[in-house]
Amino acid sequence: MPRPRRQRRIRFQPGTTHFKPAGIRLSAMNEVVLTMGEFEAVRLKDFEDIDQTKAAKKMNISQPTFARLIDTARKKIADAIVNGKAIRIQGGNYQMVKQPGRGAGRGQGGQGRGRMGGGFAAGPSGVCRCPKCGKEVPHQRGQPCYDMKCPKCGTQMTRG
Repeated sequence: MPRPRRQRRIRFQPGTTHFKPAGIRLSAMNEVVLTMGEFEAVRLKDFEDIDQTKAAKKMNISQPTFARLIDTARKKIADAIVNGKAIRIQGGNYQMVKQPGRGAGRGQGGQGRGRMGGGFAAGPSGVCRCPKCGKEVPHQRGQPCYDMKCPKCGTQMTRG
């Protein structure tokens, strides 16, 4: 029987959980799933520029495990870029950890395995907003805002 995996300590909740190539609908493309542990490894090593030993300690894992995490994450990101796939950040065996003086990310408080506090949609109500001119249009249920064009200037809309 294999040894149980340690929970990875995550100190950052990403604001965006999907990235995709422009001009292609998300429903029509393949996607690569980065776990929260892989995302945190990339953030610590490549974005924060922390050495692997210190980053592994922050995540409560060994340095060889951290090296494997960063390697698989980089391969997934390269696959998405080279083959035009979407990237989704979701799941894994993790625990949200409070940073000194900051609180626990965005209030998720350690969801652990599986979903990150629900889906990624903002619900049936609300508005779609143009990032260029600021025009707001009522959100239409079942149609993502990013599939709509601004009626005023033609720019891709975002959820407001």
